[in-house]
Amino acid sequence: MVAPKTRREFLQTLGAGACAVCAAGIVGGSAAAQADDWRAQAAVHDALWFDRLADKAVRCTLCPRECVVADVERGYCGVRENRGGDYKTLVYGNLCSINVDPIEKKPLFHYLPGTQALSVATAGCNMECKFCQNWEISQFRPEQVRSLLVPPENLVQTAVARGIPTIAYTYSEPVVFYEYMHDTAAAGRAAGVGSVMISNGFIREAAIRQLCEHLTAVKVDLKAFTEKFYEDQCAAQLAPVKKALEVLADVGIHTEVVVLLVPALNDSPAEVGEMARWLVKALGPDVPVHFSRFHPTYRMKNLPPTPVETIDRARKIAMDAGLRYVYVGNVPFHEGESTYCASCGKPAIRRVGYRVDASGMKDGACAACGAKIPGVWSQDEALRFKPKEKPQPSPAAP
Repeated sequence: MVAPKTRREFLQTLGAGACAVCAAGIVGGSAAAQADDWRAQAAVHDALWFDRLADKAVRCTLCPRECVVADVERGYCGVRENRGGDYKTLVYGNLCSINVDPIEKKPLFHYLPGTQALSVATAGCNMECKFCQNWEISQFRPEQVRSLLVPPENLVQTAVARGIPTIAYTYSEPVVFYEYMHDTAAAGRAAGVGSVMISNGFIREAAIRQLCEHLTAVKVDLKAFTEKFYEDQCAAQLAPVKKALEVLADVGIHTEVVVLLVPALNDSPAEVGEMARWLVKALGPDVPVHFSRFHPTYRMKNLPPTPVETIDRARKIAMDAGLRYVYVGNVPFHEGESTYCASCGKPAIRRVGYRVDASGMKDGACAACGAKIPGVWSQDEALRFKPKEKPQPSPAAP
């Protein structure tokens, strides 16, 4: 266990050497003055993944939206800005949330169980889910939230100093702070710290492939399995998320999938079954899948919480479809929180909330029968990961 620090000590450690603290939300002064102060101090950084167009416009190629952004305008996410034909990110190290969480909170169940993750976020998202639990940061612009500027090396140093094995990019949408995640994950690997992306998976293939050079695991929120749900409830599309999941499988990085079941919108047996069969085909039967219970929030307070019976039904459907590791989320004390050996059925990892007992595991295998359980069970294993090389086409015959 790591000795606890006060919030003040923790932030001082993170902020040592940081260039500024953003001004949004500071007591006193007009909103306009706060915005001007934020723009003067924010960590503006060159963005990756864009094309220059005529008349100083740019086309962002990071996510499937491919926003065409005029000079002095921003993309849909609100955190990437065109400045004279140069695309900039306004959230490089501009962290609005910094916490130490159990890795199970992400949730990642087959990745270093019982360990902690230094979890960070900036403002912004490239979706607008009506049921977002973190809408206070994901649906706001950087100047609208209080933030602390933390360079990549400082965040990595903090993880090392506190003995935290993993940095998690989470809470909002890490795709929109891609550059910071990319650089921090690279620095983390060099220092023996892993990096996990907790994402909606709305990202283009080239960008996710490059990022996986430095990440050690990914969790994707699969919002539903219909285009209608994505369009109506998330202002996005399903097809690019499916493609991103296929890319992650092709890369070979450890991936887990979470599905928040919303009553009457994405919880039908037919949809769950179709989703489960696709996951088996695209990611394999061993991909951990979590069905989580919806609670009313943000713009979806008119619906009731998901009945536990619906969660149980989805879990059974998914297992009947061939998925071997199917979990239940937001239902305390449910047997579906624990990991059971797919070979002998004995509990390998018992979970009650964030309390974890992995005594049923030994060297990445079931202690009862010795069957290998897929996942990442040591830091050495996490840091050894390298993406599979993409097969090259055979040369044409002369």
